[in-house]
Amino acid sequence: MCQIREVVNQRLLPLVDADGQECCAPLAAEPLSPAGADELAPLFKAVADPMRLRLLSLIACHDGGESCVCDLLEAFDLTAPSVSYHLKILREAGLISSERRGTWVYYRVNPDVMARMSAVLVPPASALEATAG
Repeated sequence: MCQIREVVNQRLLPLVDADGQECCAPLAAEPLSPAGADELAPLFKAVADPMRLRLLSLIACHDGGESCVCDLLEAFDLTAPSVSYHLKILREAGLISSERRGTWVYYRVNPDVMARMSAVLVPPASALEATAG
């Protein structure tokens, strides 16, 4: 099952920082704090590129929730260094993790980071009810 779909379809809990304070309220509920914006901007910047967004989607939706770089290379008409560059940006942003197994590297989506990003975009329940009714 696609991890992105799992993150979107589940009820998201409020995000808290180390001292237990909510750190990232939904944008539709209240304005994002400067610290929250500083934390989230690099994540959204990493997925703002169509290639990286597609890579993230392919990894998240791959059987078993992880994808070998060999599978990712087949999906694009790009050189291996180009794909590796985009994977590096996603990895450095914390959106994916990687694990080397023999000669191949396997990538997995970080569901906590995906949940943090999606949490700020979730409208309040009252807005959802108004559009459904």
